[in-house]
Amino acid sequence: MIIAATLFRLAGRMFVLTLALFALKQFSSPALAGWLTFAAIFPGLIASPLAGVLLDHVGPTTAIRIDMIASTIFVAAISLAAMGSFSSLPVLFFLVTLFSLAGPLGAAGARTLLPRLVSPGALDRANALDTAAYAIVDVVGPAMAGIIVAWLGPEATMLIIAAASGGAAVCMSGVQRLPGLASSRTSFLRQAIEGIYLLAQQPTLRALAVSQSLYQMTWGALNVAVPVFVGNHYSVATGSSVVGLLWALVGITGGFGALLAGHLCTTGRERHIMTAGMVVTAFAMWPIAAEFGLAGLILGLMLAGMMSGPIDVALLTLRQRRTDAQLLGRVMSMSISLNMAGFPLGSAIAGTLISESLSATFIFAGVTSLVAMIATLSLRSDPPEPNRSWR
Repeated sequence: MIIAATLFRLAGRMFVLTLALFALKQFSSPALAGWLTFAAIFPGLIASPLAGVLLDHVGPTTAIRIDMIASTIFVAAISLAAMGSFSSLPVLFFLVTLFSLAGPLGAAGARTLLPRLVSPGALDRANALDTAAYAIVDVVGPAMAGIIVAWLGPEATMLIIAAASGGAAVCMSGVQRLPGLASSRTSFLRQAIEGIYLLAQQPTLRALAVSQSLYQMTWGALNVAVPVFVGNHYSVATGSSVVGLLWALVGITGGFGALLAGHLCTTGRERHIMTAGMVVTAFAMWPIAAEFGLAGLILGLMLAGMMSGPIDVALLTLRQRRTDAQLLGRVMSMSISLNMAGFPLGSAIAGTLISESLSATFIFAGVTSLVAMIATLSLRSDPPEPNRSWR
C-alpha cells in the first residue's frame, strides 16, 4: 500500500508541474497554464459528492484502484494528444477535465483507508508519517519533473507519469480489499445529497472548507508564479530544472515540519497550529518572496514549506477526529475537495494577474493565507467525539 500510494502521489505531483511547464513552453501563456491547472482539479471537486458515495459503497481500496487506472489512461491520452496533430486546446482541456474527475476517489480513498488501519490513539502519528511521505514526494516529484522536462520535453514526461500511475495500480492489486461501510438500501443520489447535508451541518468541516480553500489559493498561485519568476532569470531548459529543485526544497522543509508536528502531537491544538502556520506563510509570500529577488523566493518557499507540514497534520487529525466512521468516505471526499477548491482558483487568478505584475501575484498569495488564518479562528473547540469504531 505504501509503495502504491507513494508512486501514485509522485505521478500526480509531477503531472501538475509538467502541465504548467507544457503550457508555458508550447503556448508561452501563464494564463493558459493557470486555466489548465484549474481544469485538472476543479471538475473533480464538483464531482466529489458522487465520488464519496461510490467510495463508501466499494470501499477505499477499490476506489483508489479506479483512480489509478483512470489516471493512467487519461495522462497517456494527454501526452499523445500533445505530441500528435490533434493537440488543439479544446482536446487538451477535455482530456485534462476527464483526468480530474476520478481524483476525489484516490485522494479521499487514501485518507479514508488510514483511520481504518490504525487505532485512534495512533492516528496523530500515522497522519504525521503520511504527511511526511507526501513531503518526500514533494521533494522527488518536482525535481524529477523539472529535470525530465528539460531533458525529454513535457510530452514525453507525461508518458513517464502515466507509466508511474500504472505501476501504482499494479502494486495496489496486492492490497487487501476493505469493504465499503455504506448501506445499500438507500439510493446512490440520496446518499450523495445526505453527504452534502451532513457536511453543511458540521461546523468544523464548514470552517475548514473556507479556511483551507483560502490557504490552498496561496499554493495554487505559487504553482504558476514560481515557473514564471524563474523563467525571467533562466533559459527554458535550465528554468525547468530550477523550478523542480525549488519545489523539492519546499518538500524537504514540509517533511521536516510534518515530522516535528507529529512528534509534538497536534491533537486538541489543531486550530492554534494552523493559524500560526498561516501567518508565517503570509509573511513568507510578502514581503520576503515578493521583494527580495531569487534569494527572497528561496527563503519564502522554505518558510511556507516548513509551515505546510504542521498545517496538514493538524488538518488531517482534526477532520478525522470529528467525522463519524460510517460517513467517512462521503464526508471526506467532499471535505477534501472543498479544501482543495482554492488551488485551481488560485492558479487561474495568478495566471491572469501575473501578466500585470509578478509582485502583485505574490502579494495575492500572502493575502489569501492571512484571510485563511482569520477563517481558521472561527473553528470551535473540541465537542464530544463521534463514534470511533473504525474496524
